[in-house]
Amino acid sequence: MDALNRECFCIAIEPGVMRNVVAAAIGEHGLPSALAESHAHLFSALPVYLRRRHLRQVEHVISAIEQVVALPGYQRAALQWAPDIAQFDPGSPGGLLGFDFHLTNDGPRLIEINTNPGGILLNALLGQAQRVCMPDVVQSPTNVATAEERVLQVMLEEWRCQRGSAPLNLVAIVDEEPEQQYLYPEFLLFRQLFRAHGIDAVICDSQDLVREPGRVSLGGRPVDMIYNRLTDFSLSEPRHGVVRAAYLAGDLVLTPHPRAHAIYADKRNFTLLGDRAFLAQAGAGDAEIDVLSGAIPETVVVTPSNRDTLWERRRELFFKPAAGFGGKASYRGDKLTRRIWNDLATGTCIAQRVIPPSIRHVGINEPLKSDIRCYAYRGQPILYAARLYQGQTTNFRTPGGGFAPVLTSSAPDS
Repeated sequence: MDALNRECFCIAIEPGVMRNVVAAAIGEHGLPSALAESHAHLFSALPVYLRRRHLRQVEHVISAIEQVVALPGYQRAALQWAPDIAQFDPGSPGGLLGFDFHLTNDGPRLIEINTNPGGILLNALLGQAQRVCMPDVVQSPTNVATAEERVLQVMLEEWRCQRGSAPLNLVAIVDEEPEQQYLYPEFLLFRQLFRAHGIDAVICDSQDLVREPGRVSLGGRPVDMIYNRLTDFSLSEPRHGVVRAAYLAGDLVLTPHPRAHAIYADKRNFTLLGDRAFLAQAGAGDAEIDVLSGAIPETVVVTPSNRDTLWERRRELFFKPAAGFGGKASYRGDKLTRRIWNDLATGTCIAQRVIPPSIRHVGINEPLKSDIRCYAYRGQPILYAARLYQGQTTNFRTPGGGFAPVLTSSAPDS
């Protein structure tokens, strides 16, 4: 697999063809005609190859996290620094998770967890459209043909956990100015997925929603469930007040929800998940402790008492806001200026040991950095995808970069 990442330049999918696949999947339902211009680097042409051994290690990490976050001791610790809204438990896990890994010679290292990971339906289409040049040698890690159905089942499970057998009639896919979001094409795919299975779905801004006694409505129709793509994870901004009030009143199903973000995705949690002593005290098993302490990079919360030490160590560290997303306001220490360092003192952030991303060679051009994302629910992987990029973080601005299919060896013991 490593040799293929260095030497195999067989095109798995033409990015232009892939954009046509997305357009065909959405049909007449509102795909921007300028997708080729606005999303020129959404898809990469080359696959990323993942060792079967590394694949198993990724799955062990995801399983171990699912077991640890269920422990009362872990939840008490994680909720201590969470916003008050996270104390409310609506009764469901909180939807899809995205586990982002960098691959090292010693195995995968978990960089972060996301509760509203974008791209799963786009990558499901990518996986179905790719051409595998060596079908007897490599294969997809999961069944891409069933990924869309599994995503739908995740949404329905979130509904059942909170509403039982009640009918689900209308889902609102909610973000701020959704048509301006880079992954708006995926919002359209989600709308299409719901509608294809007899569930009406609409895309809207949170400010389009109206609070009424016992419900939230959109255009006079009651909204049963919100697929939440907001990055205000605690719903603390005034513009999200309707969603917040209805969620806390139990007037609608929200997925993902603030409690899920607090338990899984707050980056301060890595200080717990990688701490052998804490895990043992919380009641984790030896196997889970070994897996997580080996897979999670050294992580500390930046405090006034350790700022000077961390500044001196900055070249080996990556600094991220505790509730950050998409690489925003994240800095490699070796790129950090004193001005930015002083600005970071006004917020809550973590320092994480730098784990360099792996490299995908692309022929005569400069190699691209690569990370691996596993989309999972209740500890079970649904789909794998890679992201190819240059620069500090993934940004979908790199020529030749973007989402890439992941392939692994067909041999079970490789």
